[in-house]
Amino acid sequence: MKTVVLVTRDPVLTTILERLLKDTYHTVTFTNLGSSLDYIYNTIPDVVVIEVHSNDRASMTILSELKGDPILGPLSVIALFDDTAVIPGWDVFPVDDYMRRFIVEAELLSRVELCIQRAERMVEVNPLTRLPGNIGIIRQIQKRLDAKERFALAYADLDFFKPYNDRYGFSRGDEVLKMLGRLILNTVKEIQPHGSFVGHIGGDDFVIIMGIDSIEEASEKITAYFDKIIPTFYDAEDRARGYIESVDREGKQKAFPLIGLSIGIAHNKFRTFNHYGEIAEIASEMKKYAKTIGGSCWRIDKRRPGANRRV
Repeated sequence: MKTVVLVTRDPVLTTILERLLKDTYHTVTFTNLGSSLDYIYNTIPDVVVIEVHSNDRASMTILSELKGDPILGPLSVIALFDDTAVIPGWDVFPVDDYMRRFIVEAELLSRVELCIQRAERMVEVNPLTRLPGNIGIIRQIQKRLDAKERFALAYADLDFFKPYNDRYGFSRGDEVLKMLGRLILNTVKEIQPHGSFVGHIGGDDFVIIMGIDSIEEASEKITAYFDKIIPTFYDAEDRARGYIESVDREGKQKAFPLIGLSIGIAHNKFRTFNHYGEIAEIASEMKKYAKTIGGSCWRIDKRRPGANRRV
């Protein structure tokens, strides 16, 4: 059950709010925002509903600090104003919605539900590729597991990307990452326009979620397209040689092949996963296995429950 924190010192309003929400949400009530902070920081509720008074500068300051926090920033806040209250500027009072008191009975449930739905639709994005990041990725995986949906999860990352960055610089490395993000997204959406998902964990790590019957075709196309495109990101001399000279992690000069792409795939066709970390671990394991093959390639987990660990 989702949690709504109520902040009001009016006993009549407290009774109304608790009555309206009690059948749908777990509610916790405080008389002022300051006294609720320990609870908010420790539990991170889904919505905060706060009664606001025009001269309540302390609450405005606290709310600004909450919204500026990288963890609590997405927390949805609904402000309740008296029917005649002057509403402060939203730049100094960062809330997500507001209501006048006279519409609370009719609107509260809908406003709370809307805030929750809006927060679930909003995900952080990677600033480089504009693809959803970790929060969205985890949410997508867990939502499908909870719904008992059959799907495949693929982890993709680049081989020999660090030497490329060392040789050419981070700006050219970023161009490679942007190309890869577009390539994965376009290929996935071409094969499965609906119900698929592409995310960017960070660095050169990407995630793909597709139907089990589509993931192998997508992985084959992505790796093939990548191998055709990646040579264009090298200088002519390095491209002709088929390798670059850079330093390894021990600082020694060494020849490195052109960047490759490894994809590891897990799915829940043969086994049941309850937590996103379980299926993610298998995908990561398969990605590590793909890296041992050499060159751009993909590998999918074909094991069944009770089988040995051989892939």
